[in-house]
Amino acid sequence: MRVNIILECAETGERLYLTSKNKRNTPEKLRLKKYSPKLQHRAVFTEIK
Repeated sequence: MRVNIILECAETGERLYLTSKNKRNTPEKLRLKKYSPKLQHRAVFTEIK
């Protein structure tokens, strides 16, 4: 069962990325390093509801 999630930057709080994940395989919150235009480098983005 795949669900859509929004990723929020841990440093700036901006919500830029929309992705999906399989809740059965990864029940914990997703944390990915993505590019942040405000910071102009990669930053940690975490899953929000």
